[in-house]
Amino acid sequence: MYNLDTPIEYLKGVGPVRGDMLRKELNIFTFGDLLNHFPLRHLDKTSVSRIADIKPDTDYIQVAGVIVHVELTGAGRAKRLIAHLKDSTGTLELTWFQGISWVQKALEVGQSKLVYGKTGYFNGRPQMVHPEMEAFNNLAVKGKPVLDPIYPSTEKLKVKGLNGRQLAKLTEVLLQTIQPADLPENLPDTLLQSLRLIGRYEAFKYIHFPPTPTDYDAALRRLKFEELFIAQVRLQLVKVQRHQTSRGVIFEKVGTLFNDFYNHYLPFELTGAQKRVIKEIRIDTARGKQMNRLLQGDVGSGKTMVALLSMLLAADNGYQSCMMAPTEILAQQHFNGLSDVLKDLPVTIKLLTGSTKAAERKATLAGLQDGSIQMVVGTHAVIEDKVQFANLGLAIVDEQHRFGVAQRARLWEKASLPPHVLVMTATPIPRTLAMTAYGDLDYSVMDELPPGRQPIHTVHRNEMARASVMEFVRTEIAKGRQAYFIYPLIEESEKLSYESLMEGVEQVKSYFPEPKYWISMVHGRQPADQKEMNMQRFVKNDTQIMVSTTVIEVGVNVPNATVMVIESSEKFGLSQLHQLRGRVGRGSEKSYCVLITGSKLSNEARERIKIMCATNDGFAIAEKDLELRGPGDIEGTRQSGALNFKLASLINDKAMLEVAKEQAEMLVTSDENLSLPQHERLRHYLMSQKGKTGWSKIS
Repeated sequence: MYNLDTPIEYLKGVGPVRGDMLRKELNIFTFGDLLNHFPLRHLDKTSVSRIADIKPDTDYIQVAGVIVHVELTGAGRAKRLIAHLKDSTGTLELTWFQGISWVQKALEVGQSKLVYGKTGYFNGRPQMVHPEMEAFNNLAVKGKPVLDPIYPSTEKLKVKGLNGRQLAKLTEVLLQTIQPADLPENLPDTLLQSLRLIGRYEAFKYIHFPPTPTDYDAALRRLKFEELFIAQVRLQLVKVQRHQTSRGVIFEKVGTLFNDFYNHYLPFELTGAQKRVIKEIRIDTARGKQMNRLLQGDVGSGKTMVALLSMLLAADNGYQSCMMAPTEILAQQHFNGLSDVLKDLPVTIKLLTGSTKAAERKATLAGLQDGSIQMVVGTHAVIEDKVQFANLGLAIVDEQHRFGVAQRARLWEKASLPPHVLVMTATPIPRTLAMTAYGDLDYSVMDELPPGRQPIHTVHRNEMARASVMEFVRTEIAKGRQAYFIYPLIEESEKLSYESLMEGVEQVKSYFPEPKYWISMVHGRQPADQKEMNMQRFVKNDTQIMVSTTVIEVGVNVPNATVMVIESSEKFGLSQLHQLRGRVGRGSEKSYCVLITGSKLSNEARERIKIMCATNDGFAIAEKDLELRGPGDIEGTRQSGALNFKLASLINDKAMLEVAKEQAEMLVTSDENLSLPQHERLRHYLMSQKGKTGWSKIS
């Protein structure tokens, strides 16, 4: 008796050799994996185009005709098979570079063939490489369309006779083999009725072989919703479980330190968004459950001040705090900034990084262990085993995507009761992504800039306009301002990146000669102390220009810097460009970002530059980044199993995701353990899928 867990080689038409190929090439191990290998598109076999309709901009097309010529040319790697397909309007060249012997057996002059594939032009004539092909028996009948699924395949599979159409034949056999009992319903009846969703077995049948386009749309809608809804239910259950089981330290009061700082030492009026987030944190930390909150705020929105007020709240309640940053530069900067505003309060704060001197490290470790140090800022050095706390109550992780899950977890283990957790990111996360990748967390958004900040004016200039860009930088420096010049990291080679930066430094020096101007340089190959010294010279305005790679992308704060020139900006991703731009505009002066590119730009690069010039809104940029790159490539989300959707799209199915989230929240709120009879099949399905999904949490 077969079921969806049956190994794929047992399906009629597969066998051991093809089974091995399907496992290696498409990760199809079982009947269920093949069932979930969905078609890319459906082709109406009754819709046949004329060869004369093929134009240079034609993409995929289906034509029919007679094979009038077959020829084998070249030898070795240059060997190829060419056939000419002729209809009443013209001739199309068909070409194969692989699987030639197999294709040759299926090709004879005089045969009628139905051919489908992607067209191109070679020597001015239309050509189709490695087309899908089958015998043609004049299907062009009037009336009902015949929808044929086209499946994703690989070149290696095509060579072995497993192209998209062969996969369709195997799927057809599979659907004849399995029964409705193999695909039991997993959604509650009330949900199916209220959203008018078709049944699960029917949906799987019609997603592969729909009788009509309407049936296909109904199947696609049902299965997309199922993916999104199941993901949301899982996240809601994780959140409920955490709230039920995770005890946390209790911050009972807002005490003297918090109030004194808030009333007398706060350097600026808090924004409405900052006040809202502090209130959320205050509520979270007082209820006896571990806080696990993601704070996302655009560049310069004041997350560090929220972190500081949270640390003071912990200190008021007798608990220690730890802030972990991804780089020494950022940790040092956080430490300097916090020390400065805390200098008049009875609070001890220390820095702990890989560069901390031995005697200082020893004193800091002792102070953390005996509780005399209330706050520590550091890099991953703070998670080393030697670092022990007397009573850690709050752990803050800045730029959380730079740390692995295991690294973060080591922080939580440093207290008998898990500390409250606040993870912060300046990389705005689109709402749809936050709802899926981070849906098990409580999350806060800070979407206001502190008062006095002006929007950064961003312009695009190509290489030819360099002289005028340099002249503009010169006028800003003459006003007492400072400027950044950023060069891209060349991923393949640290050496190439270094050489590119050195050329950049020489170019900048030719426009800004010393001793009239002074230049700092920072890059990844410098020793940490030299990097820090060069950075500090720029911070203190001893140098007017900073030439750097993207090492200054996150967190460097120089309010006097008003110009950011990004060289070869077409080589940067959108979120990275936005992060870099955020290094200026940190004071009250008008700031500028100049995106310099070469003259030839890809469409995607042009789109990135266009959105950067159009808006300073990090969330709008994040949405566009999601659209251009897809969810799997957005920084920090790769580790999340929540994004492994086969059909649903976070870009195109936003409205459906909202409905799925709303329905999942209502269901889990009304029945936390899914114990009601109407939720039995949903609970059974979730239990059956345990261990089959790459589910992970932030912490």
